[in-house]
Amino acid sequence: MTKRFLILLVVLTFFALRCFSQNLRNDIRLREIVSKYGQVKVAVPYTDNKSVDILTRNVSILSVGNKVVHISLSPLTVEWFILQKNNYLILEESDSKGVISSLNVNQALEWDSYPTYSQYDSIMQSFKALYPALCHLDTIGTSVNGKLVLALKISDNAANDEDEPEVFYSSTIHGDETGGFVLMLRLADYLLKNYNLNDRVKNLVDNLEIWINPLANPDGTYQNGNTISSPIRYNANSIDLNRNFPDPFQPLEIQEKENRDMIKFMRKHKFVISANFHSGAEVVNYPWDSWLSKFHADDSWFNSISRGYADTVHVYSGPVYLNDLDNGVTRGAAWYVIYGGRQDFVTSELQGREVTIELDDQYITPAAQLTLLWQNNWRSLLGYLENALYGIHGLVRSSRSSSPVSAKVFISGHDKDSSHVYSDTLAGSFVRLLSPGSWTLTFTANGYNDTTISNIVVFSGQKTDIIVNMVPIINSINTTNPETPLFYPNPATTEMKAVLPGNIIGTLNIRIFNQSGMLMSDYNTEAVHGVPVSIDVKWLSGGTYSVVFTNKVTKISYRGRFVVIK
Repeated sequence: MTKRFLILLVVLTFFALRCFSQNLRNDIRLREIVSKYGQVKVAVPYTDNKSVDILTRNVSILSVGNKVVHISLSPLTVEWFILQKNNYLILEESDSKGVISSLNVNQALEWDSYPTYSQYDSIMQSFKALYPALCHLDTIGTSVNGKLVLALKISDNAANDEDEPEVFYSSTIHGDETGGFVLMLRLADYLLKNYNLNDRVKNLVDNLEIWINPLANPDGTYQNGNTISSPIRYNANSIDLNRNFPDPFQPLEIQEKENRDMIKFMRKHKFVISANFHSGAEVVNYPWDSWLSKFHADDSWFNSISRGYADTVHVYSGPVYLNDLDNGVTRGAAWYVIYGGRQDFVTSELQGREVTIELDDQYITPAAQLTLLWQNNWRSLLGYLENALYGIHGLVRSSRSSSPVSAKVFISGHDKDSSHVYSDTLAGSFVRLLSPGSWTLTFTANGYNDTTISNIVVFSGQKTDIIVNMVPIINSINTTNPETPLFYPNPATTEMKAVLPGNIIGTLNIRIFNQSGMLMSDYNTEAVHGVPVSIDVKWLSGGTYSVVFTNKVTKISYRGRFVVIK
């Protein structure tokens, strides 16, 4: 019986015997633990979805199942929780006893102990020094306390930015979920050592730009200094970083420093596919986390790649590992809803494709089990990256000059909630990951006629290459860089395009008002240079509307008016 189920049994017994009672001593003990360790885990009885939604908006939910909600409290949330007068059980754990710190870098490189922070830095530096052609070391940013948030780029020509799909693995955004930290270091070591020895590894490294960030929250993991001792979920400001990304339901104007740096890094690279690694359960979790009633346009594709990861694990580990929920796979919100998660931010605002992989039902994987964690997962880690080599890979260019065109690439009647992608500004290339089938893609760009290509066939585990030649519009209205928003067609019936001034390009908030001033729509999207912003108006009644575009970072705003006819 796993540790998680033993805890669950204790929780259910406690609730039954104590009739969900709570007393002053529990509250005092809560404060003591939070003061001493920086966090405390608590179990409360599940009552209904409304109660869980209140919890997830105010504290960090760890898991939901079997009529029990596990939550984590920080110094910032413990008093709110006490005021709610919930029935609860304190889960006093000793996970950190499983941490064995490496005596030196050589021992750390055996991958059955945890490196100190200085050893971690040395290991990352050594990868770059030992494999200069294959490895580039970058700094995403720094933590609140000044620790480096590092990322390795592994590719066959790592010093240069090549026109190859970029992929991203990131771990331990929760500082006390440590197994993925060592797993990512070992993956980098494996890729570099086996480049000339393993055809599968060579294919990945030759055709992708692989980015690996082993430790996204160094202040949480190394809370007490150079070694891992009583790590915490939160950053140094007691904020759960995986509840602190921009979210359509709970817009956050100010993110924590680690997340601001991470967002800037991810915006720059526009990863085709990514995953972030956690612990506390054993399941592959795919979008959406925030929307229970909505499914991603590519829900079946997400389920398929998640199923592929879990099923590969089962072949080599047996059925007892990575088997939570639907045998190791879940749609996030079907498990429990969270707001401000990185997975949904990447997928909705960056047009990426990200999943969350829960590696271990223990938050801190004991050092003695790190090798087993690698043996269970390394083949799945390679297989997940290989998804970036499949689907539709295209090049968008001008039919006149063959110069690259930055275009919006979407599938009419299929894409929704930012599931479309964009072709690269510099190269004109794009990747559209799709389930097997026949697809019709439409390409839209400023100064060009819309182009539609039908019957593009996607096969499982294969790449489909296409070249798209877009025809420039002759004697069209000037859309180069308008001083105010330019709408066309205007009036519109189903869809309207907006060409925006260059100084507002980036992450936008769009608000649409009717003639009475009533807010009709409020959502975020991404504006890209050279690509008009598409606005769905088919759901609006005929009439005149005003729209306000606001850059989420600079706060620059523009207002315009358009007409809808029915």
